[in-house]
Amino acid sequence: MKKTLIYLTIVAAGLLATPAFSQEAPLYKAFGEKPGLVKLMDDFMIRLLADPRTKPHFEPSNQKRVKEQLVDQFCALMKGPCAYKGADMKSSHANLDIKKSDFNALVEVLQFSMDAQGIPFTSQNQLLALLAPMYRDIITVK
Repeated sequence: MKKTLIYLTIVAAGLLATPAFSQEAPLYKAFGEKPGLVKLMDDFMIRLLADPRTKPHFEPSNQKRVKEQLVDQFCALMKGPCAYKGADMKSSHANLDIKKSDFNALVEVLQFSMDAQGIPFTSQNQLLALLAPMYRDIITVK
C-alpha cells in the first residue's frame, strides 16, 4: 500500500510521467514511431526514383538528406518527439517548377509506400490531411 501511494504521488507530481507524445500521438504510433517512419521513407525514396513522374525531381537531390528531413517533418506533424529543422515548404520548393501533376504523383507514390508498409487506411488519410495544406506552398504558380 505504501509503495502504491508513493508511486501515485510521484506520478501526480509529474516525475514519472511518460513523455506527452506517447499518450497524445496515436498517429505517430500507427506509423511505427521513428523506426516505422524511417522504413516508410526508405521505401518511399525507392519508389520516387523508380516512378518516371517523380524521378526527375528526386534523382539529383541528396536523397539521404531528403529522407531524414521527411522523417523529422512527418514525426513532428504527427506530434511525435521530433523537431523539423528544415526549410519551409515555400522557399525550399520555390525554384523547382513543381506542377499539380507532379504533386499528385508524389502523393500517389506515398500512398503506395504506406500500403506496402501496412499502414491503416484511416492513418494514411490522417497524414494526408496534415500534409494537404502544404500544397499551396509547393506548387509553382505561373
